[in-house]
Amino acid sequence: MTLIRIGGVPEHFNWPWHLTLGEGAARAAGVDAEWQEFPDGSGAMAQALREQRLDAAMLLTEGAVAGIAAGGGFKIVSVYTESPLIWGIHVPASSRLRAVADLTGARYAISRRGSGSHLMAFVHARERGWPLDRLELVVVRDLKGAIDAFAQGSADVFFWEKFMTKPLVDDGRFRRVADFAAPWPAFVVCAADAALARHGAALRALLAAVLARAATFAASADAAAQIAARYGLQPRDAAEWLAGTRWSTRVGVEPRAIAPVIDALRAAGLVDAAFTADRAIAPLP
Repeated sequence: MTLIRIGGVPEHFNWPWHLTLGEGAARAAGVDAEWQEFPDGSGAMAQALREQRLDAAMLLTEGAVAGIAAGGGFKIVSVYTESPLIWGIHVPASSRLRAVADLTGARYAISRRGSGSHLMAFVHARERGWPLDRLELVVVRDLKGAIDAFAQGSADVFFWEKFMTKPLVDDGRFRRVADFAAPWPAFVVCAADAALARHGAALRALLAAVLARAATFAASADAAAQIAARYGLQPRDAAEWLAGTRWSTRVGVEPRAIAPVIDALRAAGLVDAAFTADRAIAPLP
């Protein structure tokens, strides 16, 4: 039995992993899988992959590419969700900022430099034609940090996944001024270089089991109810999220899937001009 240590954010996208591991499908595939949650997100998981504390992880696509460009130690081995992440553009509920046009000159809370919350703020400002060198960034680490920053008045805007922040909108702490869809697949599966060399075939078998379980889960009549109960969402919000989410149907990744991410990171100065998709991906055996 091959032990594979897997990391992911404690969010609804990863529910198929919990189903697969809890129902024994991983062991049936010859894998003893150990799940670890990383509320700090993609940057923390990238570091854990480099340090070989994780064998595989579900990273935001932009976080994965930025992490590989910054320090390597891991590769993208598969697309996990083909659908884009829907980011909510949030402000404190009492903020004077009422619309997207009001955000010029605002202070952006980001989890860390190179993170999804950082890159989405940049991509959005770029699309609006705003001066990119004037973006003021406030590093808050995670969602809790953003809540604190809003409460303390040290940040004005925060990009985060729409449905995970919906309870904060509902209870009056956040106000969402708009949605913004990332122009690429939301999540990819990454594997540490050492794990790729030692456990590539086992990892492929495990991913195949997870993606198959994602398909049966998405088609089940109680899928939205499961998500609502597990992640504290309203049933209608869980149903809306589920309707817009597509997990990959096969293990693997094509260079064209991450090409737009590389272009955006290059424009943001987060990867060098010579960085290509081939440097970021690796096939599983």
